[in-house]
Formats: sequence, structure tokens, C-alpha cells
Amino acid sequence: MNNSVNSQELIGSSCNRVIIGLGKTGLSCARYLYSQGLPFKIIDTRENPPGEEECRQKFPDVPLHTGGFNESWLMAADELVVSPGIALAEPVIANAIENGATAIGDIELFCRAVNRESPQKPVVAITGSNGKSTVTTLVGEMVARAGLIPGVGGNIGTPVLELLGDDTIDVYVLELSSFQLETTYSLRATAATVLNLSPDHMDRYPTLADYHQAKQGIYRGCATAVFNRDDPLTSPLLPVTAGAITFTSGFPDLGQMGLLSDDDGIWLSKGLEKQINTRQMKLRGRHNYLNALAALALGEAIGLDVEAMHDAIKDFPGLKHRCQWLGEYEGVAWFNDSKATNVGAAIAAIEGLGEGLEGRIVLIAGGDGKGADFTDLKPAIDRYVSHLVLIGRDGPAIEQAVEGSAEIHKASSLEDAVSLAAELAEKGDVVLLAPACASFDMFNSFEHRGDRFAELVNGLILC
Repeated sequence: MNNSVNSQELIGSSCNRVIIGLGKTGLSCARYLYSQGLPFKIIDTRENPPGEEECRQKFPDVPLHTGGFNESWLMAADELVVSPGIALAEPVIANAIENGATAIGDIELFCRAVNRESPQKPVVAITGSNGKSTVTTLVGEMVARAGLIPGVGGNIGTPVLELLGDDTIDVYVLELSSFQLETTYSLRATAATVLNLSPDHMDRYPTLADYHQAKQGIYRGCATAVFNRDDPLTSPLLPVTAGAITFTSGFPDLGQMGLLSDDDGIWLSKGLEKQINTRQMKLRGRHNYLNALAALALGEAIGLDVEAMHDAIKDFPGLKHRCQWLGEYEGVAWFNDSKATNVGAAIAAIEGLGEGLEGRIVLIAGGDGKGADFTDLKPAIDRYVSHLVLIGRDGPAIEQAVEGSAEIHKASSLEDAVSLAAELAEKGDVVLLAPACASFDMFNSFEHRGDRFAELVNGLILC
């Protein structure tokens, strides 16, 4: 398949343009093109796609084909606006591209508009295999603390095209997936980062090299590249116009971001300048310290006030259900990592919070283990956990797998587990919900489980 990198903007009635895929992104593309007076057709392979009713009501004159691909439309197209969930390797799409069509996405439409209408507004672009939502949200908080108005969107929250109508936005902060970057050619970010890179979406990419290449597109034309010195795959292969800032979990280079340790703990640092003691942060764990360093580097690249950035980092509680700081009660901090639905995620949470902790962890775990082997939990529990409170269907399986590594308690419900954890935890300890299991034996979703946990903890703290 040869999808040529062609960022030439096709405007007017002469362009035969087809949106592929409805849903949230496809509808945002339709609204934008319609508002610009640009003609288009829409294809969705589902018989009754989400957004179909709104589409027919708001764009009654727009041709809409559902229930499969319309090959004649595709082969006649000049431009395909492809939703990120649809692979360009799909044979009918690949054939249309070979026939001369250019495949773009909503991010490309957004970048064209910004380059044309608001080139003075900084664009911060963030991708990576892990942590991109955290960094994107944190940079948005930094922008706000600096007295500016952020427009946060992309792969998180608001579709980017919906940001264009808000003239009050000062800085665009975009989370971008590899799927979105595949069809983006006009991104000229003020600051761009690939946070880390590990095998992901291998059902979509033939090799890790293909996934790597897609991620590297974020650096195309950027002014400052921010990358992870610990991960060579994040280093830009494409030309960078101004410079680069690196971050590392080790000793930082002069003028670069890293971690320094002393008797007072671990510090976010720029060179030898210690900036934030991680004990002042609600975010915990070395992976989150790296996320904070990346956010600092991105903020520096767009000229944000240093004090405002530091305040934002200290106050940022993390994203919901992802090692989210909920509060402190009688010297005990409570964290919600309901999204830790497998063993690996639970280990990351335990180790992340346990490192540098003055006390120990009271861990709440259990649920629907989906046949998992829980023995890998034992080393982390041995090292960091004093009490293990078990809930749910596979609590007994966890108990058997980690026997002897912590004092084990059984709770009949999450309510009982929170009460028991509050009794067991001592000043300086952390109570962590990291179930290592899915939630469906007791809750509708991990969000439902995490929200209930937060309600119970808030009731405990506020009572």
C-alpha cells in the first residue's frame, strides 16, 4: 500500500471527499466540513451506526451509506477522512489510496485549520504507549495555572475539531494515538513528545517498527522535541527545527530533566537544580515522576511560568481510577487504582506507591481474575504490603498464590474492605485499591468499582 504523504489541502466542490466511520470522531468531521461548506459523503460499515440519526437530521443533503463499504464512492474519492479505529490496510481503503486518494483524519483537518487561521497559538502534542492521558491532562492544568486557557482534546475528551470554535483558547494540548498520527501530515507542534514505546496494537501493525514509525510522525515539523532518555525509541528520527529536551529516571544532563535523590527523598530536577520533592506530589510512582518531568519539559518549551507548573504538579491527583489520590485521613493516604484489572497493572501500582513510602501499603484486591495466575504478585506484596484485604470471587485464589507475604484479611464487600483497611492502616501508610482483577463479579465496570470506592473514602474522610 502506498499512502503518499500529501498534505495539500483540497478545498471546494471539486474535491470528492468521503468520511469513513461515524461515531464521535466521524460526526465531528461531518460537523466541521458542513460548517465550512465543503461537500462530502459518509460511509459506515455498521447497519445502524451511532450518530446516524443526528447525521440524517443535521445533514439531510449529505449522502450516507451504511452496512458496508461503497466501493464506487471510495474509488472515485480524492480524499478519505478515516476514523482512527479503521485500518488503512483495509483492502477497499488500500485500493482507493493506490488509486490516488489521500487518507487523512480529524487531526489533519484540525492542523490545517490552525496553520491557516491561528498559527500563533502553541500546539503541544503528546503520544506514547503509556501515560499520555496523564501528561496531556497535567499539561492542561499547567496552562490553566499559568493564567491561560487550554484546549485539551484529541484521543482524550473533546474531539479536536470542536476546539476550533472556541476563540478564547490560548494553547492547544493534544493527546494523539498512533492511529491518528498515521493520517496526519500538517502537524507543526510547538512542543511534541513520545513518552515511551513498547509493543502495542500489534493486531494493527505488522511489526514494532511500523508502530514506531507511526509514533514518530508527531515530531514532523515540531519546534521542540521532548523525549525519554531511558527509551531510545522515543528519540526523534525526523528533523526538529529548534531543539530538544530530554527527561530520565536517572541523573539529568545539564539543563535537562531527571530525578535526584538525597536524604530528603526523590526530587524532580533540571540538571543539578532540585525543583519538586516528590513527597509534595499527590502523583506517586517512578512512572508518574517521569510523566511529571515530561510535562515540565513541554511546559518549558512553550514558555509557561515555572511556579505555576510546580503548583499544578503538586496539586494534580492523577486521572480517575489510575492511582488516583483521593485524600488523606489521620495520616493515611488513599489511592484508587480500580483500572488495575490485571496482575501486571496491580504490581506497577504497588511498586510505584511503595518506593520511597515511609510506611507500608494496605492493599485491597480481588474480583474476577479471568483465570489469571496471581503468583507474580507475591514479590511486590512481600516488599511493600503489610495487610492484604481480599474481596470478590477470586479473593481465595489470590490468598493461595501469595500466602505468607502479608497479613491477609477477608471482606464480604467493598464497604467492609474500606472499613477494615481504615482500622488496619497506621500513620504514614497508604491504602490502595489495586484489584488485579476485573470487576464484573461485583460491579458493572472498573469505573463503577472505583467510583464506589471513592464515595466510601470520601465519606470516611468527611465524617
